[in-house]
Amino acid sequence: MSKPLGGIYAALTTPFVGEEVSPAKFRENILRYNATGLAGYLVLGSTGESVSLDDAESLALLETAAGAVSPGKKLLAGTARESTKLTLEFTNRAAAFGIAAALVRPPSFFKARMTREALRTHYLALADAAKVPILVYNIPQNTGITLDPQLVIELAAHPNIAGIKESSGSLAFLGEVRPHVPANFHYFLGSGHVIYPGLEMGADGAILAVANAAPELCAEIFRLFRAGKKDEARRLQFEIIPLSRMVVEGYGISGVKCAQDARGYYGGPVRLPLLPVEETGKKAIADLLKKMGL
Repeated sequence: MSKPLGGIYAALTTPFVGEEVSPAKFRENILRYNATGLAGYLVLGSTGESVSLDDAESLALLETAAGAVSPGKKLLAGTARESTKLTLEFTNRAAAFGIAAALVRPPSFFKARMTREALRTHYLALADAAKVPILVYNIPQNTGITLDPQLVIELAAHPNIAGIKESSGSLAFLGEVRPHVPANFHYFLGSGHVIYPGLEMGADGAILAVANAAPELCAEIFRLFRAGKKDEARRLQFEIIPLSRMVVEGYGISGVKCAQDARGYYGGPVRLPLLPVEETGKKAIADLLKKMGL
C-alpha cells in the first residue's frame, strides 16, 4: 500500500525577531532545508511554539511556507484548538494553503474531562468535516493526556484519519498499534532517539524537532533504511541520540533554536514565558555539533 506522506519531516521552529514573528527568516530556513532529503515540514507544531501564536501569525507562517516549500516536499500543519469547533475552523482555513494533512493534539485544558469518549467524539467530528486528512497527535509530556492505543486503532478506521504522530518515544505504543491499523495508516515517530528501531517495527517516518539541527542526518537514516543499508542507518542513529537528548530533551525549544544558530540557520529567541539557553548550554550544544562534524 502506498504511503504518500512517508519520510522524515522537520517540526519547524518559529523565528522571532524580538517578540515579532519573522516570515522572512522562516522562508530562509525552509529554502535551505529544501536542499536536504527531508520529505517535508510541519508548521505550527509544538516545536513551532504554536500555542504562543495568534491566528494571524499562524496563517502568515502557513502562507510563507506554502510559497517556499520546493516541489515534491509536503507541508503539514498543527491546527489544534481547545474546542472541536475552533479546531475544525482553523483546520479548514489551513487547508487553503495546500497542506497534505493537519496534525491535531488532544484538547488539554479540561484534561480531567477528556475521557476516551470525549476524545473519540472530538477526532471523529473533525475527520467527518475537515477538508484535509487528520493526523492524531499523542504528546503526553505537553498535554498530560496519553491516548489509548485501542482508541487510535478505532480512529484509524475512519477514511479521513490518515495517521498518528506519536511523541512519547514509546516503542511499545508502536507495537500495540501498528499490527492493527489499515495498511495505508501512517505511523510517524516524534522522537529522534527511536527513528531506526521505529522503522524496524513498521513506522512510516518521523516528524522531528532535532531535524531542525541535523536535517541531513535524520533524512539519511530513513534513506539508508529503505535502501537496505541497515548497519549504516544504525550508525547514524547512534550519532543522533546524544544530539536529540541534549538539544530537544535537555534544553527544549530554546535548545533547538540554539543548535540552528550554531549551524547557520536562523533559530533566534523563544517567545516568553520560555527562556533562552544559558551560555554554558550554548557552549555544550556547539561543542557537540562540532564533535559530530556539523
